[in-house]
Amino acid sequence: MTRFARDPLCRRHRFPAEVIVHAVWLYFRFPLSLRMVEDMLAARGVIVSHQTVRLWAEKFGRHFANDIRKRSAGRLGDKWHLDEVVITIGGKKHWLWRAVDQDGFVLDVLVQSHRNTKAAKRLMRKLLKGQGRSPRVMITDKLRFYGAAKRDIMPGVEHRSHKGLNNRAENSHQPTRRRERIMKGFKSARHLQRFASIHDPIANLFHIPRHDIPSAHHRELRAAALNTWRQIARLHAA
Repeated sequence: MTRFARDPLCRRHRFPAEVIVHAVWLYFRFPLSLRMVEDMLAARGVIVSHQTVRLWAEKFGRHFANDIRKRSAGRLGDKWHLDEVVITIGGKKHWLWRAVDQDGFVLDVLVQSHRNTKAAKRLMRKLLKGQGRSPRVMITDKLRFYGAAKRDIMPGVEHRSHKGLNNRAENSHQPTRRRERIMKGFKSARHLQRFASIHDPIANLFHIPRHDIPSAHHRELRAAALNTWRQIARLHAA
């Protein structure tokens, strides 16, 4: 048993924190189902149910995501790409709104039941509160409610409305789509919001912008991300 076991978050858990942290990392880092994580742990001799993995992911993932979000405050880009995608839950359409910066890092997500100006305003207010500043420029597709919302919430911000310019935001929905297929759908809008709000900050930590960089530099960035993840896990053991 290592010093991780002193983590106050791990009290009343019969598994050491190393196991819990690894399970949470697997679930949010890769497009795996809860049962897949259960099987991968079993291959290492750790017998735990997929329901326990789910509880770990929700409890510990939220703390880790919040820590990552705090570390990235003020460091993300000033060019915001906004987009929304429809997610059908229980036969009813919901809209997952997401904003990313120019490097593909997710700024925030918001699940809403409508796709209109009011919904766009809610996203923009949430972004301003979370980022603490206005963007230099906002990029969206040609849907008119973005412009109407921007005029009320961020009137001085440049707005570029063009389908081809917003591929970065549209591509940011792909991990959610993959997970939706693996999980055979989300159970509720609250479930989707909870998952996305934990998954995206963790994905940000391991996201390496798509630039033409040498493989050695890529490995350095990946190692730095893993080191940060370990630091965040150890922080709760202090």
